[in-house]
Amino acid sequence: MEYKNIVLIGGNSGIGLAVKSKLEETGAHVFAYSRSGEAGRELDVTTDFNHLEGLPDVIDGLVYCPGTINLKPFHRFTVEDFRNDYEINVLGAVKVLQACLKGLKKSTSASVVLYSTVAVGVGLGFHASISSAKGAVEGLAKSLAAEWAPNKIRVNVVAPSLTDTPLAAQLLANEDKKEASNKRHPLGRYGKPEDIASATRYLLSDESSWMTGQVLHLDGGMSSLRGV
Repeated sequence: MEYKNIVLIGGNSGIGLAVKSKLEETGAHVFAYSRSGEAGRELDVTTDFNHLEGLPDVIDGLVYCPGTINLKPFHRFTVEDFRNDYEINVLGAVKVLQACLKGLKKSTSASVVLYSTVAVGVGLGFHASISSAKGAVEGLAKSLAAEWAPNKIRVNVVAPSLTDTPLAAQLLANEDKKEASNKRHPLGRYGKPEDIASATRYLLSDESSWMTGQVLHLDGGMSSLRGV
């Protein structure tokens, strides 16, 4: 990863901050953007834009972290709830990808990492809106992986289960909730930002150079195992 130019969207907290730290440890040049601007440059992905200020000429990697957790019974969701989740998770990624495409094409081994959720592959109640949005992210990633393969641009997705981030604070607000979450995962614990960051760094690195169009299920076994 040394000297690689990595564009990171949402690098000021949670998974994004852990990714930023992991990449900088390995000598990567991280160009970070966030809504607050604390991580680097300011960017609100819900606004209209077709370019990003301060992008490097050559982009070796792109990580899109913005996401939402909006959980409630389906009958309580509004169309605006669905629209908001789609705007942040999908359309924000689309705008960033289009703004970065020229730079990605100039790299000899570019890699894009997007984020989904375990709830796309596993039916989970109260997840209708976020599952719909993240399902679209997975479809987008696979289509772009096929389209961009001739340009040697890889596109992969990490699909975590519940991870201890500020976004998930209400779901892990006390010891009872933490213990209940631990029990839902075959490996006996919910995720840490560092878990996701390590997988992201792998997908950005040359060690995964023959991997594209894949969804990496990083979820403590939740998507494929039953507890004993």
